[in-house]
Formats: sequence, C-alpha cells, structure tokens
Amino acid sequence: MGKYQFEICTNSVESCLAAQEGGADRVELCAGIPEGGTTPSYGEIAIAREVLIHTRLHVIIRPRGGDFLYSDIEIRTMLKDIEIARKLGADGVVFGCLTAEGEVDLPAMQKLMEAAQGLSVTFHRAFDVCRNPQKALEQIIKLGCNRILTSGQQPTAELGIPLLEELQKQAVGRIILLAGCGVNENNIARIAAETGIYEFHFSARENIQSEMKFRNEAVSMGGTVHINEYARNVTSVRRVKETIESLHKRI
Repeated sequence: MGKYQFEICTNSVESCLAAQEGGADRVELCAGIPEGGTTPSYGEIAIAREVLIHTRLHVIIRPRGGDFLYSDIEIRTMLKDIEIARKLGADGVVFGCLTAEGEVDLPAMQKLMEAAQGLSVTFHRAFDVCRNPQKALEQIIKLGCNRILTSGQQPTAELGIPLLEELQKQAVGRIILLAGCGVNENNIARIAAETGIYEFHFSARENIQSEMKFRNEAVSMGGTVHINEYARNVTSVRRVKETIESLHKRI
C-alpha cells in the first residue's frame, strides 16, 4: 500500500478531521462544493491547518464556479489567495486556467505557478473540459505542476478509465495523475488495476440531518436554487477507511 496516496475532497474542518482519522494522506479543502469547489475562507484554512497533524493540506484556488476562463481581476484574486494559503501553512494549492478555445492558458498559469513556488501544485479538473488532453498534459508538465486531477474527461473516473490509462502511459512518471470524481469503495480497485494510477481523490461523504427543531422549509437561502437547508454532506471516517481498505484487499 506504500505507493498509493489518498486525497479527500473536504468541504469543512469537520470533514478534514474525518479524513485524517480515516487515514487520508492529503485533503483538498474547498468551499462551494455544489459549484465544483471554490476557494475556502481564511478561517477555514487556518483552523484546518491547526487540526491536520498527520495529513497534508491542499487548498483549491478557484474564485467562482462555472468555466475556467478567468479575467485579469480574477487572476489577481487567485494570486492573493495563493499568498494567503502559503501564509497559513498550506502544503499545496489546486488551480487551473483555460483559454476561450479550451486550451491551457499558459500566461495565466505561469503567473500562478510563480506565486505558488515551493508549494505542491495540482492542475484541477479544468483538464477534463480542455480541447486536447494529450497536448494539455505536455503543457502542464512543462509548467511544473506536480499532478493533474482528472476523471478522464468523463462524468466519473470509472467511465474515464480508457483515457486515464492512455494518459498514465503518456505521462511515464513525469507527472502524477490523480484519479477523481465518483471514486468510492466499490470501484477504486478496478480503477487502480486498469489504469496503473496510484493517487486517488474522493469525498467519502454521508448525509447528516440538521439538529434544528424549528424549521421553516418554505424559505431557501439559495433563492431560486433550492438546496435542503436541513441536511449536509460530511466526510465520514468509516467511508474513508472502507475505500482505502477496499483497495488494500485487492492487492
């Protein structure tokens, strides 16, 4: 099991603690999970750093949901967020920028890479919506990123196995591929066996009901986007352990 690394996509300090207890090597701390992950708050990063003793902390740098075509002011925001993540003791940062044509935005990425010097850098799932993944892989390697988080340009990593296998062979040890999206205790062993990938990204969340006794379910905090205000998804120690152990059993 020594070669395998497990990263948990965490949505709170509570989830970070569960990831650590469950045996994760690393967390990716995010806010805005329904939007695919956005930059967490100063306080969230600071407290996560305090409580994560055995588990590395990576912070997503994404100023908004939606596409990965960023304006100059958004790039400035991302540069400041990288600076803050560094000051708060993050081990790594996670970001990715594309052009309007679906290519890797090299000038923007070079600015962010310079700001992130000394930190581990993951190019996130912007990769999964780029025009040419083989070309993008080579460009991301040249930029100096440490890894790419990808589902193989499919809705889940399990569906993306063919491209993940191809990209893993193309990478030939020059960059780490981190298989993510839909990875769980039921499919992680298959993804590992068929792709040769050895780093995995998953959330291992369970639905937790609110302890609120008084409820007004007619009001939505998201306006026209209705989310259940009285339930939340939190990473569970049990699911982290079960996912890691399910791979161990197949070795």
